[in-house]
Amino acid sequence: MKIILKQDIAGLGSKNEILTVKDGYGRNYLLPKGFAVLATESAQKVLAENIKQRAHKEARIKNDALEIAKKLENVKIEIGAKTSTTGKIFGSVNNIQIADALATKGFEIDRKVITIKGDTIKEVGSYSASIKLHREVSVEVEFTVVAE
Repeated sequence: MKIILKQDIAGLGSKNEILTVKDGYGRNYLLPKGFAVLATESAQKVLAENIKQRAHKEARIKNDALEIAKKLENVKIEIGAKTSTTGKIFGSVNNIQIADALATKGFEIDRKVITIKGDTIKEVGSYSASIKLHREVSVEVEFTVVAE
């Protein structure tokens, strides 16, 4: 029996994959649970069209991410933090402050895609953060922590 998977199934295949399975497995488990559909000629045509449209959409999203990455490469961020007389920061600098600093420069970046290299930042100095804009596109942003 030929089927098209609607979702990833461990040990069987990934989403939108056309597979041949035993009749009982397909008829009694995959089809009733909604994990797959029969691979009829019309279903295969619909699948091909969906994959083609998704590829165009994915390419557009990746190109947008590349444009943003190109703009972010030369951006320098300065983050102010309250410090003691020895240069230690009260608290720490995290991805939320970096996202806020980028927002003031005109870049709306979600804080969840920002990762800071190394441990938490607790001292004044220069650091770098990695921003993952797309699964294939990431950019390094340099930032400086200064005393307020």
